[in-house]
Amino acid sequence: MRVLIIQGHPDSSGSHLCHALAEAYGQGARTAGHSVRELDVARLGLPLLRSKQDWESGAPPEGVRASQEAIEWAEHLVIVYPLWLGDVPAVLKGFFEQVLRPGFARMPAASGGFGAQRLRGKSARIVVTMGMPALVYRWFYRSHGLRSLRRNILAFCGIAPVRSTLIGMVEAGGIRRGHRLLRRMRRRGAKAR
Repeated sequence: MRVLIIQGHPDSSGSHLCHALAEAYGQGARTAGHSVRELDVARLGLPLLRSKQDWESGAPPEGVRASQEAIEWAEHLVIVYPLWLGDVPAVLKGFFEQVLRPGFARMPAASGGFGAQRLRGKSARIVVTMGMPALVYRWFYRSHGLRSLRRNILAFCGIAPVRSTLIGMVEAGGIRRGHRLLRRMRRRGAKAR
């Protein structure tokens, strides 16, 4: 299977749990014989879109076409990010806005509908880290940021199924828990799920 790992952490230094989780997933996938590519959204330096006109017909900045090609190549996407203010970090949201432009993620509708989903046949895994307990995010906050990414971005483009892994209390548990999390990501990578 062809796997694209999209690193959505805004800090590209590589010293965060998100980076270790993405690396572990990639190791597991490669060991199992899957082809793996990686995109580090923070390193792309994409500007934010400022108008509907720019989104629909503006010239995409450098890095967008290569990102689109990587998404087209992939059969399975893995999106890793930290929860910021209950949602995806702005740099990751801006990445999706730049890359999933009309004509790439969806074909324009002939008669005012939504248009054809161009990313059908791809699956995804979303991995979210957070400081609060994952159960609190899931049940009290209803995972609203995760649900928005899953439904309003990925499913809208035809990506399904979309599975998720929520990792709460990232600063608790110490080294033993960290090793357990990395082993779990390697196993998921080996299955490309």
